[in-house]
Amino acid sequence: MRSLSLHHRGRLLGHVVGWTGTFTLIAGLFVWGLPTGPTAAFAATTPPCTTSNLVIWLNTVGSGAAGSSYYNLNFTNLSAHSCTLKGYPGVSGVSLANHQVGSSAARDNAVAPAVITLTSARTARGLESASTRNTATVILQITDVENYPMSMCSQISAAGLRVYPPGQRASKVIAFPFAACAKGGPRYLHVEAVQKDVVLNK
Repeated sequence: MRSLSLHHRGRLLGHVVGWTGTFTLIAGLFVWGLPTGPTAAFAATTPPCTTSNLVIWLNTVGSGAAGSSYYNLNFTNLSAHSCTLKGYPGVSGVSLANHQVGSSAARDNAVAPAVITLTSARTARGLESASTRNTATVILQITDVENYPMSMCSQISAAGLRVYPPGQRASKVIAFPFAACAKGGPRYLHVEAVQKDVVLNK
C-alpha cells in the first residue's frame, strides 16, 4: 500500500480539524439556545391542571361599573401536585336543566396569556395560602342585559355558570343566579386570561 505524502497528510489533517471545529461550534450554539436550570426543568415537567383536580368558584362580592358587574372567577388546585394553567376558560350561562343560556363568553385581551403555576392546596396548610400560591383568577364581566333590546336578548334568569378550565374539555357548573340573555348573539359575558394575585379594581 502506498503511503501518503507529507503534503497529502497535511491537507487531510486540515480538513479533519476544520470539520471538528464546525461541529463543535454548531453543537455549542444548539446547547446555548436550550433553556437550562431548575426553572426550565420544573416548567417542562409540571402537568396542566385538569378539571377534576380544580375547585372552580366565584367570589360573589363583585364590583359594578358602566352597566356591568365584575367578579373573580377562581381556580384552586386540590390535586397532590403542582399544575399549570394558561389562557382563557370557556364560560357560559346555564339553566336549571344545565342547558346553555345565550352565547358563550367573549375573550377580553386586557391581560396577555401566561403560564400560571399552582402549587397544591390539598392539605389544610396548603389551603391557607390559596389566594397567592394555589389559586388562579379570571376577571369575569357580566353585562347588565337590560341594556339590550328584548327582541335581541330575551332576558331570562340563568341558574349558574358552566366553566371549562383553559385547555380542558370537561366542565364544572357553579350555582349563581343572574340575569342573562336567552337568545344567542349578544355577548353578555366576557373573560380575561387566567392570572394570579388579582385585585379587583374595575
